[in-house]
Amino acid sequence: MPSGWRQIASDLKNRRYIDVYSSAFVAFVLAVLSLVGDIVPDQLRWAALLAGVGLLVLRIALPGAPQDSIDNILNDRFSFDANPLTERLRNAKEIWIFAPTAVNLLSAHNCEILRTGILANPDGVVRVVVLDPANEVAVKLAAHQLDDSLDYPVQDFAASLLAITHLLATMASWRINGKFEYRLLDYNPGFSLVAIDPSMRDGRLIVEFHGFHNEATSSRMHIELARKQSDRWYTYWSDQFNRIWEGANTAGPAGNP
Repeated sequence: MPSGWRQIASDLKNRRYIDVYSSAFVAFVLAVLSLVGDIVPDQLRWAALLAGVGLLVLRIALPGAPQDSIDNILNDRFSFDANPLTERLRNAKEIWIFAPTAVNLLSAHNCEILRTGILANPDGVVRVVVLDPANEVAVKLAAHQLDDSLDYPVQDFAASLLAITHLLATMASWRINGKFEYRLLDYNPGFSLVAIDPSMRDGRLIVEFHGFHNEATSSRMHIELARKQSDRWYTYWSDQFNRIWEGANTAGPAGNP
């Protein structure tokens, strides 16, 4: 029974089956009042009963929401062509990024979008974690995993990481209204993570798995999660970033003037 109550609470929190729960609540109230006596007129009881039956029949008759196939949930980077990250960065209020270099995400165009959008807002927050270029062992291992295991590499890991850390230091010096921070991690856990408005109801988490061998960087599999899809795994990956953030070395101060 406790699991049933948890399911109801989850449905209401994510606004699922509101019509069914509302109808059931009204029917329950009328049933309780009917035990008292003639407080509830017969016409009202019949109306509630028929409305509830009609709603249940309609719910059964209507086709359910289409089920996502696994291929619609697991994608490579080409899926961003249909739903560009650029537009989502433009409208976000909080962004978390963890990636070994984040070189593809922190393009000049995207950085300008962050500066003129989220970081122009006093409530805007951007947090970035990349690998620590001073940790030669971690950099060498990550380069072996991410460059040497590609059939068609197009970037040099160490050079990209060095360029990004210089960029992050520059971004930390911007005069902005929002808050920008970056940190450096001492090893690569094998995935990248981007969170868009993670604390909001409509937030999204994108987790990309590096794997053991890929044809190209774009071939890596990723999964995109919304809280309404799985509160458990949404919370899990949010916590993963928070733990990475806490475990990383502070490198850049907040960007407020």
